Amino acid sequence: MKNLNSSSAQLSSKARKTALWFLFGAALLGFVDATYLSAQHFLGAIPPCAIVSGCETVLTSPYATPFLGIPLALLGAIYYLIVFLLIIFYRETESELFLKIIFFLTTLGFLTTVFLIYLQVFIIKAMCLYCIFSAITSTTLFISSIVLLMNIKGFKLKLTN
Repeated sequence: MKNLNSSSAQLSSKARKTALWFLFGAALLGFVDATYLSAQHFLGAIPPCAIVSGCETVLTSPYATPFLGIPLALLGAIYYLIVFLLIIFYRETESELFLKIIFFLTTLGFLTTVFLIYLQVFIIKAMCLYCIFSAITSTTLFISSIVLLMNIKGFKLKLTN
């Protein structure tokens, strides 16, 4: 297999900073979105849904409160907050451990997003604008964490056989 060694896979300082900003922004936006949905859930309100219709169907489905009545949005807010804090810790320490944890969490977040989009499209048969926004932020986190992970010294990217 052909490997790119750390010297050729290293990101420029500008690319690293850009990926960090994307991580930071996506985590913040995801947190705001999920916190808003959590607040609406606890207030017993359904947020207005523009562009697509189906927010009420998705947000009142059994999948919206999968664990002991805890809204999925609250779990999402906690996820985004943890990622946000890890980004700050990574930025302050530049510890690769934080970056690896971020990558692990954003991978889980991305896989969860794929499953939730599947549920909306094929099971619930309705789409939620806020959920789509969360899917975009979650995917942005995942891709940005991959870009930053490429900056780790000794990281090897396998391109071909």
